[in-house]
Amino acid sequence: MSDPQVSESDVKLVEQLRDAHKKLREEMGKVIVGQGEVLDQLLTSIFCRSHALLVGVPGLAKTLMVSTLAQALDLTFKRIQFTPDLMPSDITGTEVIQDDPATRQRIFKFMPGPIFANIVLADEINRTPPKTQAALLESMQERKVSVGGVDHPMKDPFFVLATQNPIEQEGTYPLPEAQLDRFLCLIRVDYPTDEEEEKIMRLGTSDVVPSVGKVLHGEDIIRLQKIVRRVPVADHIFAYAKAITRMSRPGRPEAGDFVNKWLTWGAGPRASMNLILAAKAHAILGGKFHVSADDVAAVALPILRHHLIPSFAAQSEGVTSDDVVKKILESVPRNKAPQPVPARA
Repeated sequence: MSDPQVSESDVKLVEQLRDAHKKLREEMGKVIVGQGEVLDQLLTSIFCRSHALLVGVPGLAKTLMVSTLAQALDLTFKRIQFTPDLMPSDITGTEVIQDDPATRQRIFKFMPGPIFANIVLADEINRTPPKTQAALLESMQERKVSVGGVDHPMKDPFFVLATQNPIEQEGTYPLPEAQLDRFLCLIRVDYPTDEEEEKIMRLGTSDVVPSVGKVLHGEDIIRLQKIVRRVPVADHIFAYAKAITRMSRPGRPEAGDFVNKWLTWGAGPRASMNLILAAKAHAILGGKFHVSADDVAAVALPILRHHLIPSFAAQSEGVTSDDVVKKILESVPRNKAPQPVPARA
């Protein structure tokens, strides 16, 4: 490798990850039928040291997918069922008074909540009030819990995988855009194909309980998270990713007519950074140690869809943020390096 950032040990780790990625799919396939793209987007979030929000109707195995992934990654796993009466301390933990047998005095002792796990499944996150949502999202952002003036850090690797039901609105508290911004990916979980559904029926009604093997450990994930940051990115790839996000901003010179018509707000600089970071992880998962424009395009939908706010015109025409991202990708040419500016005479 000519890039000075790339070491031989990094290349070997990338090759190991490529093999582990294949084995992960095999182990997950014992329990989860299909959903390979969803799994890749989950792994992208994990290797970017970030969080993901899964959106899909009930019965698509979102919860089962996360718990199975935790088994395959040999990580501690906690599931929090979000309800309207859930309190912030039910997530983060609380202080309790205990008697110290040595001093015979009462002292406060912190009892950690379920947030203190490697993988935390926030099930139906939009069913709990904003105050409780904020407690979870603060932990996600700061990677610590502060109780009684004392900080309690999370243990790496730590990531939250939240689920949300898109069809039930009564009794829910939708996440505002500022809180959606905490999630690297918004992953849409769709219905299975005809063939996959039949396989699900056969697997789910048998008496066979599959055993999921361990593929990656916590130390492996931490090393791979560091490697993702070291993946080199060419200047024209930065330019390509930047062109995508800047085109999404209505009222700006780079925005197309369809953006001005269909969007109220576009993606900010954080989305630009996430686009590059996720493209690095996508390249690593594919066994490459360089980022191409195809890697950027492959992660654009889950990275950008929750950063775009459709206008009333888009809603009335049935145009979604996904439709806008796809049209932007069609409008920005791939693998086209920026042309040098000619020198003045």
